[in-house]
Amino acid sequence: MAYLPFDQEPSPYAMMNLPTREQAGVLIVSVSGAQGHPPVLLDFGGVDYISSAGLRVLMMASRRAKAQKGAFAIAALQPLVQEVFAISRFNLIVPCYASVDSACKVLGS
Repeated sequence: MAYLPFDQEPSPYAMMNLPTREQAGVLIVSVSGAQGHPPVLLDFGGVDYISSAGLRVLMMASRRAKAQKGAFAIAALQPLVQEVFAISRFNLIVPCYASVDSACKVLGS
């Protein structure tokens, strides 16, 4: 379960359910209840490597978002990850933006 600092108010989108569990030393976050909520944007600014398993998870998240009539995108890809996305043509499956700000300009209301 994620916790907010005392000085932070909960988001109006707190209805999104993000339960967590640990399995084999891995923190797993299960996303549900996103239908009718704003687009989900992953900030990949701190990600410098992605495996084929990671790409598969992102593809499944993208498909689930589309099935729920939601939007899912990624921003701030580091050069190596951006190259993997381009070579695998994954950037044609999931919208990718140069920065969080540029993504928010397109995805935001």
